[in-house]
Amino acid sequence: MALARADFVGLIDEHAPALYRLAYRLVGDAHDAEDVVQETLRSAWKSRLNFGQGRGQRAWLVTILRRRVVDRWRRVRKTPILAGDFFLEVAVEPDDLINNEFTDEMQHALSCLPHTLRESLLMVVVGELTHQETADALGIPLGTVLSRVSRARQRLRHFFLTETNRTVFCLPNHR
Repeated sequence: MALARADFVGLIDEHAPALYRLAYRLVGDAHDAEDVVQETLRSAWKSRLNFGQGRGQRAWLVTILRRRVVDRWRRVRKTPILAGDFFLEVAVEPDDLINNEFTDEMQHALSCLPHTLRESLLMVVVGELTHQETADALGIPLGTVLSRVSRARQRLRHFFLTETNRTVFCLPNHR
C-alpha cells in the first residue's frame, strides 16, 4: 500500500533527525549528510508505492539512506590528506565524549573502525534500528550484526580509554 502525502510528511517529521545523525556519521561532513538525507527522502517519495506496511518505516528509510551513501562513496572517492607516519594532534578535549556525540574525536574514532563494523554500529545505535532490521538491511545474518556491533563498541571503548588516541591518525575506511 502506497504512503499518502500526509503519511509521508509524518514519516519525515519522525525519522529525519535520526537519518541525519546516521548520514553524518557515515559520511563525516554536515553538508554531505544533509545532501544524503535529501537524496534519501527524494528516493523514498519516488518509491512510496513499494512501501510495505509490514516493514518498519525507519528500516525502510535507512536501507534507502545506506544505498545513497554507497552511491556517494562511489562518486566522490575521498582521498585522505595525510598518509604515512604523520600525526594529528587534537588540541581541545570535550568535557564528556558520550554526551557530546558530534565531536571531532568521536568522528575520528568512528573513521578508524573498519567499514563493516562502523556501518553495523551506526545503523543500530544512531539509526535506531533493531539488530534484526540491520541484518535485513545489510543482507547478513543476525549473529554477524551482533558480533560486529559488539566488536565496534569494544574498539571505541579502547580508543577512548587509551592515552595515545589523541595523537594517532588513522586513514578513514570509506569502503
